[in-house]
Parts: sequence; C-alpha cells; structure tokens
Amino acid sequence: MDYFIQQLVNGLTLGGLYALIALGYTMVYGVIFLINFAHGEFFTAGGYIGVIALSYCIAHGYTQTHPFLCLAGAFSLAMIYSAYLAVGVEKIAYLPLRGSRLAVLLSALGMSIFLQNGMMLTQGVMDKAYPGELFEGGFSFGMVTISYLQIMIITMTVLLLFGLNRLVYKTKIGMAMRATAQDKTMSALVAIGSNNIISLTFAIGAGLAAAAGVMVGLYYGSVHYDMGFNLGMKAFCAAVLGGIGNITGAMLGGLIIGLVEVFGAGYISGQYKDVFAFIILIGVLYYRPTGIMGENIDETRV
Repeated sequence: MDYFIQQLVNGLTLGGLYALIALGYTMVYGVIFLINFAHGEFFTAGGYIGVIALSYCIAHGYTQTHPFLCLAGAFSLAMIYSAYLAVGVEKIAYLPLRGSRLAVLLSALGMSIFLQNGMMLTQGVMDKAYPGELFEGGFSFGMVTISYLQIMIITMTVLLLFGLNRLVYKTKIGMAMRATAQDKTMSALVAIGSNNIISLTFAIGAGLAAAAGVMVGLYYGSVHYDMGFNLGMKAFCAAVLGGIGNITGAMLGGLIIGLVEVFGAGYISGQYKDVFAFIILIGVLYYRPTGIMGENIDETRV
C-alpha cells in the first residue's frame, strides 16, 4: 500500500507538469485550430531562464537571505520571457500565413527546429544543472516519502490551473477568448480584437509551459536544449487524450498520462515508460476519437 501511495504522489507530480504544458496546445488549437509544434521550445526556454535566474541569485548569495523571493523571480522571469517569445513567434511566423492552415502548420514545425537549434547554439549541448539546495528534505510516513519540492510542484500546479480556469470562465478576457474561438467574425462585430486575443492565448499558454519548465528543471536537476520534444509530445498526447481544445480535458489528460507512466514504470517496467502514454492514447481514441471530454468541432471556421 505504501508503494502505491508513493507512486500516486509521483504520478500526480508528473501529471501536473504534463497538464501545464498540454494547456498551451489545447488553448491555441481551440482558438485558431493550430497544432503549435513550437510549444515544447517555449517550455524549454522557460527552463533555461529559470536556471539562469537561480544561478545568479546563488552567485550573489540571495538564496540564503531571500530564497522564496528568488524562486518567485525565477518563475516570473521565465513565464514573462516565454510569453513574449510566443507572441513574437505568432506575429512573425504564424500571423502572415494564417490564411493557409497547412502553411501555418509547416511554419510551426520550422519554428520548433529553429528555436531548438538556437538554444543549442546559445546554451550549449550539455545539460545545465539546477541548484538543488532550495527544496532539500521532506517528510515521511511509513515507507512513503514526499519531498518539499513535490509539495511545491503540486501546489503551484493546482494554483496555476485554478487561476487559468477562473480567467477563462469568470472574466471578460476569458469571455473574449471563448467568443473568438467560437466565431471570429461575430466577435469582431462586438469590438473584440481577434488578433490581440490570439496573441494573448499564445502568451498564456507559453507562460504556463515556462512555469512547467522551471519545475521540471528543479525536479530532475537539469535542463537540456531538446527536452521540450519528448515532454512536449507527451503533453500533446495529454491534450488529445482529454479532448483537444478543451481546457478541463487537457488537465485531466495530463494527470492520466502522468499516472499511467509512473504506475506502468513502477509495476511493469521502467524501460517502456515512454510507451504507456501512447498505448493509452491509442486505446481511448479508438473508442472515442474526440478524446475523453472533446466534442466534434467544425474545423471549417478558421
């Protein structure tokens, strides 16, 4: 039983990270029906900004006097940087080609390769180590050990997901986002600037991915220039599993993928942990092609 609880905590931690990344995919698709293949690079960029900010704080001794302020600063800088990067990519690579869905899709693939190689050239091919002294220790009961870092990740993930849900469903900005996703022409008639809303959607999704990038760096101890590909593909699977375009579905899909991966590795074999997520995805889509919470969408509305 203790082993099950331990794996449950690990799965919720990993699933929360997948959910944060998956939200960017599903939000962008819900608004402009684009699979943003460059989204994984926004996640990676956030991880790099986080390690740079924390390394600066450690070098100047700020982590000894203001550890939580340093951590908050690292998250804020990472999210702001990735948000602006995503808006820039959207304005330069996607907006001029938005009339052709195939052209935008190819542009997204090109931007993914461009950003990944840009990070390789600027940050190097070696892993960058995250400082591990900020969240040392934890507590145990029985054979179950929960680290302070896991508590922080789960808490921040819940707060970010709750904040996004409130933004989308309880504010005027969220109403404008939902109106733009439903009908751009009608939303323009009521003075909603669809281009601004689309840019905001990219920024929010990239900001959440950047927060996940910092958490992944803290959790695994390092970041790598191409880590966004593997984790991004799993997050994309989570978005499709939950129902692409559905925010609640992306959250649920991320948690399912994380739990399946951890329990599969713990009870079957760790060598196939990357396979379990795709097996579940294939099985669900075979019986429900729209995903768990997805609905049939009229994709002619571009």
